[in-house]
Amino acid sequence: MNVPFLSSPKTPGWLDWYQNPSEPTFRLPPGTVDTHCHVFGPQAEFPFAPQRKYTPCDGGKDELFALRDHLGVARNVIVQATCHGADNTAMVDAVRAAGDRARGIATVRPDISERELRELDAAGVRGVRFNFVRRLVDTSPEDDLSTIAKKIAPLGWHIVLYFESADLPELEGFFGSLPTPLVVDHMGRPDVTQPVGGPQFTRFLRFVEDNDVWVKVTCPERLSVSGPAALDGEQHAYSDAVPFGRRVVEEFPDRVLWGTDWPHPNLTDHMPDDGLLVDYLPQVAVTDEQRRKLLTANPMSLYWPGDHF
Repeated sequence: MNVPFLSSPKTPGWLDWYQNPSEPTFRLPPGTVDTHCHVFGPQAEFPFAPQRKYTPCDGGKDELFALRDHLGVARNVIVQATCHGADNTAMVDAVRAAGDRARGIATVRPDISERELRELDAAGVRGVRFNFVRRLVDTSPEDDLSTIAKKIAPLGWHIVLYFESADLPELEGFFGSLPTPLVVDHMGRPDVTQPVGGPQFTRFLRFVEDNDVWVKVTCPERLSVSGPAALDGEQHAYSDAVPFGRRVVEEFPDRVLWGTDWPHPNLTDHMPDDGLLVDYLPQVAVTDEQRRKLLTANPMSLYWPGDHF
């Protein structure tokens, strides 16, 4: 007897991803890598985790690849979404479907076996994500995360860190003890109402300088307080976040990455036009050389070492 699938309703107020994004005015260089995107289900095929903190709309691999091609992106790094917990099936399915045009970042538990890790590695996974944003996870026990880090280090994987800059002082000692390269999501989510040269962001920059850290110059739509939003053809979106992205690109040109964050989970104010998010890029990477490193050279060296683009 077949039991009909009953989809869970979306979280109240959920904003679906932007339909029919504009064509970017800024032409991405050949070989551009989107190093931060996700897949949500589709729920009927890949159910969401029972313990999830939110229920999103569907945003599967077909929609992701359509956006990739529309924007002129060559490759994707698909990061496990928290709504899927430690079940990486949807992410791995998308990575495999992309052939060699995608890599994956998994969420794993400390009891994961060496065999399971090697299966993920063969599928194209190159790292794990540790989430320290309190509204998205219940706890982030350091002992468990240290166990995971030791297990993945022999594979040459890295650890993706998601945290907020205000929490860095209590976390940076632990981060610095991890035995792998680190990749920080969204510039560590700085408070853009504070000065770019102020103590909070300066501390983050010194953390990057003192450790083996890469930085994703991503998600100005999450950081911006005063906008304007990437909507209605706006070519100077999120101007209050620009100085922070520009500072990171200038200080660490060989260790910066970019991504769309599609399908943009948990936004509450507005859903940005992904074409205009591409047009945001020249505000933070102002020279051709900065853009080449940010969009192609750096992500290729991290995720496809030895390949040419």
